[in-house]
Amino acid sequence: MNIRSAKFVKGVVKADELLEDGKPQIAFIGRSNVGKSSIINTLVNQSDLARTSSFPGRTQQINLFLINKSFYLIDLPGYGFARVSRQGHERIRKLIHWYLLTSHCEQKIIVLIIDANVGVTDKDSEMLKILEKQNKNIVIVANKIDKIKKTEYKKQLQKIQDLVGKHNIIPFSSETRIGVKELSSEILK
Repeated sequence: MNIRSAKFVKGVVKADELLEDGKPQIAFIGRSNVGKSSIINTLVNQSDLARTSSFPGRTQQINLFLINKSFYLIDLPGYGFARVSRQGHERIRKLIHWYLLTSHCEQKIIVLIIDANVGVTDKDSEMLKILEKQNKNIVIVANKIDKIKKTEYKKQLQKIQDLVGKHNIIPFSSETRIGVKELSSEILK
């Protein structure tokens, strides 16, 4: 199966009937500015489906994209550094935790995106532990792999692997399209 159609449905900030309509959900989570929207755009082969920005913390709601009229890609707000107020950070944190932990939404897969060049941050480790504790099906994407020097590539991926443990890592780049086929396969299983 391939991705044949993709459309933005809506952004939500609380419980919504669409989140409970029975369609599978693949959620994308990561630090602010890690490239969640760029990954979604690359996967669906559209440059402007998900809004991208160099401004950290641009996504402040849960964005639903209907794929092949049969499942959702969910673009969650980023955690960590974002140019928002303290109250804004808290509101985003609560929204993420509600969706992932206490809502009735069932995620088929959670794609945890890590900046390959920066490596696993404390916030990434904290999110991974939360997801593992909830027995979520986690796929880890090491994004922006093209930014790593070739001489550092293996060492950096090994460092990430050591910190995320048993989870498989998909090296990814929206620029060079590395990892698109692998991530698509995981999503479309």
